[in-house]
Amino acid sequence: MFGIVRPCTHRLTDGLKTEWTAHLCGLCLALRADHGQFSRVVTNYDGLIVSVLTEAQTEPTARQRRTAGPCPLRGMRTAPIARGEGARLAAAVSLVLASAKIRDHVADGDGLLRRRPLAAAARRVALGWDRAGARTGAELGFDTAVLVDAVERQQGIEALAGPGTPLLTVTEPTETATAAAFAYTAVLAGRPGNSAPLAEAGRLFGRLAHLLDAVEDQPADAASGAWNPLTATGTSRAEARRLADDAVRGIRPALRDAEFTDGRLAHVLLAHELRASVDRAFGTTACAHEGHGSYGGPGSQGGGLPPGFGQQPPPKPGKRGFLAGCAVFVGLCCTCKLCCADEYEGPWSRKKREGCCNSCDCGDCCEGCDCCDACSCCDCGA
Repeated sequence: MFGIVRPCTHRLTDGLKTEWTAHLCGLCLALRADHGQFSRVVTNYDGLIVSVLTEAQTEPTARQRRTAGPCPLRGMRTAPIARGEGARLAAAVSLVLASAKIRDHVADGDGLLRRRPLAAAARRVALGWDRAGARTGAELGFDTAVLVDAVERQQGIEALAGPGTPLLTVTEPTETATAAAFAYTAVLAGRPGNSAPLAEAGRLFGRLAHLLDAVEDQPADAASGAWNPLTATGTSRAEARRLADDAVRGIRPALRDAEFTDGRLAHVLLAHELRASVDRAFGTTACAHEGHGSYGGPGSQGGGLPPGFGQQPPPKPGKRGFLAGCAVFVGLCCTCKLCCADEYEGPWSRKKREGCCNSCDCGDCCEGCDCCDACSCCDCGA
């Protein structure tokens, strides 16, 4: 399960943890219901935010939840899950963007996709997902062409980018795609006045997603010779951090301008967890529970030591190809590690992940970090 918003569950209250899991499972089962079992491999943490935003703007009804049967990813437990148009829109967006990820792997010749027969099969999968996402989007009134257009422009922009190219030129297609998805949640919820502020929140979220992915992948990309936005444009990590911090700060006023019936989970994910995501990507202050040191010393934003200070971190292993990642994903599902493991290796990215339903005792893991500080922008207490 990929994505930048991966909340450590100890930072969510019991109620919000249940809601977050409901949207994650709702996205997975919406994919299965509309597009078959195999499509569930595109379930991702960021896609569920589309479902969260849609529900946050609508009046609560009994039809928003249903009880799903036992699942290996929940330790064979039943659970209430989100259903409805928000989950289906999240599924459509996830399919289209996952198809773009496949085409990117094919273009880069990652892993087994260097072989023409496998690359051709992967292209067929991507085309099928494009069509499936477009079909569901059309049923909801959402034209996924804006997502496909953004994906197609991305490759052209990357081909022309070089030293001195503004980094935001490279992130623009991702910003456009996420802005469209976030804005359409207002249409589904019947709150057209929310479209503009949510489009702005989506634009900045897309910028963050692109930036943080580039930051986390830069060492592995350098080792493998793969294209990386920071390296190609000559952008320093300090400048990337400045842009990421600006994006996080910009999302909060955008959320305040939107009208929600219950925006608590959306606020926690987009106003609080994004800060943790930035810290995690840059290796500064992070919660020790997630396997990242909480340095707490002076000398860097967030209170941690500068990345790599006083040490030479070992290079990260390269990313897996699409088909190899799918095989690892199946293995993680069958062993319940996606759900219950303290930590596992991402099937495609090889990044460290925490089991989505892993329960924990926070203990003193927040010492030296700001993940439990009172929110200065609202009265949520997070």
